[in-house]
Amino acid sequence: MEQEVIRELSTAELNERLEEELKQLVKLRLNHAVSPLENPNKIKAYRKTIARIKTELRKRELEEQIKSTN
Repeated sequence: MEQEVIRELSTAELNERLEEELKQLVKLRLNHAVSPLENPNKIKAYRKTIARIKTELRKRELEEQIKSTN
């Protein structure tokens, strides 16, 4: 998922998407532990997507704090 796409989503959508991505990552890790995945780079891609979503959520949280203090 591109950073531009993440920026366009609402905070509620990002939280929902984060849950989905985390569930999918857990599934991939379990499947990979049982039998090797065809493309193990998918795990890395999910981790990066999760990090991007968390970064955007934190950025929005900090912006809200700045707006509320001013």
